[in-house]
Amino acid sequence: MVVAEPDVEVPAGNVKKGAKIFKAKCAQCHSIEKGGPTKQGPNLYAIFGKQSGSAEGFPYSAANKESGIIWSDKHMFQYLINPKTYIPGTKMVFAGIKKDQERADLIAFMASNTD
Repeated sequence: MVVAEPDVEVPAGNVKKGAKIFKAKCAQCHSIEKGGPTKQGPNLYAIFGKQSGSAEGFPYSAANKESGIIWSDKHMFQYLINPKTYIPGTKMVFAGIKKDQERADLIAFMASNTD
């Protein structure tokens, strides 16, 4: 079962600012370069368009594997507010990013790391 995208508008993001946010808030647990390592969390290279819980080499929770989410900017925008609320049962330990523009900048950076 695929979960429909949230009805939200994702603001335009700034890739350079998003890179700084990734380094400060995400890089401790995630890599994002092609072929990068799995850390405490999965590699996030080319995440958009992929099924949640499907990156090889990472032991996802059943909640992630069975969420029905195909990652998009809209799903990520909502997920990053509070991951444990968006996917109850996820193993991701992260308080979230409350500011819309910070999430948009991070998403712009993440989207730039793809083939």
